[in-house]
Amino acid sequence: MDLTRLPADARQRRSAEIRGFLRSRRARLTPADVGMPAGRGRRTPGLRREEVAVLAGVGVSWYTWLEQGREINVSADVLDAVARVLRLDGGERAHLYLLAGLNPPQRSAPSDAAVPDGLRRVIDGWLPRPAYVIDRHWNLVAVNRAARLVFGYGDTDHNCLVTFFTNARYRAALCHWADAARQITGQFRADAARYPEDPEFGRLAADMCAASPAFAEIWAEHPVGSATQGIKALDHPEAGELLFEYTSLPVPELPGHRLLLHTPVPDSGTAARLATLVAAAEQTG
Repeated sequence: MDLTRLPADARQRRSAEIRGFLRSRRARLTPADVGMPAGRGRRTPGLRREEVAVLAGVGVSWYTWLEQGREINVSADVLDAVARVLRLDGGERAHLYLLAGLNPPQRSAPSDAAVPDGLRRVIDGWLPRPAYVIDRHWNLVAVNRAARLVFGYGDTDHNCLVTFFTNARYRAALCHWADAARQITGQFRADAARYPEDPEFGRLAADMCAASPAFAEIWAEHPVGSATQGIKALDHPEAGELLFEYTSLPVPELPGHRLLLHTPVPDSGTAARLATLVAAAEQTG
């Protein structure tokens, strides 16, 4: 972000915000918190600017200018050092990046991160409509009963991308498969670009190229896309035609994860057919 292109009033607001933010974070720490002697003549309990500068390994003048919101060159490494000294959490660190005119680094949840109970209740409460959560590598980490019934996710289906290209039942049921295949491949490539240091995306792409000629052909064309909402149309073997509006939502508690919610398209008859499908499955256990 080029802060010099902001209108004058916007630059003033940004300067006031970064000044107030950094001052407040200095104020909540004491010298003892960071292993420094309190010294004499301290009028406030918080850290001084020069103490933050020394601990972060930057010049006092530079840190002062940063806190004043001046238009100076900043780097991610320096901001990380300041964030470390001030003990900023993930959200605060991202806020500092934005105030300084840099894009916050992408965060991700550990691969074994547990889905919060509250989110699982949301997914189960979405019944009889399909809902599921995927991690940044598109692994299915939480799936409700309706999603399993509608999309045919079984015990061997662990990844949305893999299932899309290798699950014969899913491919047969999904309408306009070729168009959807190009879209989903573009979305996966866009996600991979957000995490250039993560080798798992490359491994997954290589495995998919070996397992699916269709994926390999599309991947070689380098499509790129992103979709947070759209329409899914299926010809379900038991329920018949099903039309869903889907919405993809980020999960703040699990960076990189997404919640996908599906809602029957109004006046399509999907809601009634879906309710019948789910009810029948519940009766048979």
